Amino acid sequence: MVHGKELKVSAIENGTVIDHIPTDSLFKVIKILSLDKTTKQVTFGANLDSKKLGRKAIIKISEVFFEDNEINKISLVAPHARLNVIKNYQVVEKRDVTIPDTIVGIVKCFNPKCITNNEMVTTRFNVINKKEVALRCHYCEKITTQDELMFVNS
Repeated sequence: MVHGKELKVSAIENGTVIDHIPTDSLFKVIKILSLDKTTKQVTFGANLDSKKLGRKAIIKISEVFFEDNEINKISLVAPHARLNVIKNYQVVEKRDVTIPDTIVGIVKCFNPKCITNNEMVTTRFNVINKKEVALRCHYCEKITTQDELMFVNS
């Protein structure tokens, strides 16, 4: 529905709104959460005005509530995102995503010679820079940056 110059998106009854996503990270978030394969209602907007970011993206997902490992994935590509949990059309929880100190089994090591890329070993990284997102592999000690992130199972 259009009211004046604003486009209104219908509210969701139950689900999650991911807000404050950098516009250039929108499709990364959609991909890592497999929202392109969901049967649930998903609404997203890009290049929306934001006081905090200048421009932002937002995703609304009906009937979906995220687990910690999924929130950790979001934090790696959208470190300043906020999750709003909706129940009965009301925001019942607001949660800023935060990058944990250790990332286990979510991201692949950038080093093709790393044991995790050649044997059945779960990846483990220490986060050495939360602002720019840089991860040090526990096994080979190579640094993986945000631009180089490849997610396990993607």
